[in-house]
Amino acid sequence: MKKDLLTVKELAAELRMSTKSIQRAYRKEEIPVQWLCRMARFDLVKVRLAMERNGRSRMRRLNGNSTQRQMARRAGLARRRKLF
Repeated sequence: MKKDLLTVKELAAELRMSTKSIQRAYRKEEIPVQWLCRMARFDLVKVRLAMERNGRSRMRRLNGNSTQRQMARRAGLARRRKLF
C-alpha cells in the first residue's frame, strides 16, 4: 500500500536524489510541500508534475547538460574556424 504523503527521506529515495536536494527544492518553492505542524510532507504525483513543469527532473537535467555542452563546443569550433 502506497502512502499518500511522503517524508523528505521517502521522497528522496523515490526520486533517487539526496535529502538536501529535496530540502533545497521546497525552500525555493520549486516543488509543492504540505506542512503538518512542523513536518514537511509531499504528494509524489504533484512533485513529479512540478519538476517536469520547472524543468528540474533528474533525467532531464542530466540529459540537458550534455546537449548544452555539445552546442557550446560546436559554437566554439565555428568561432575558431572563422579565425583561421
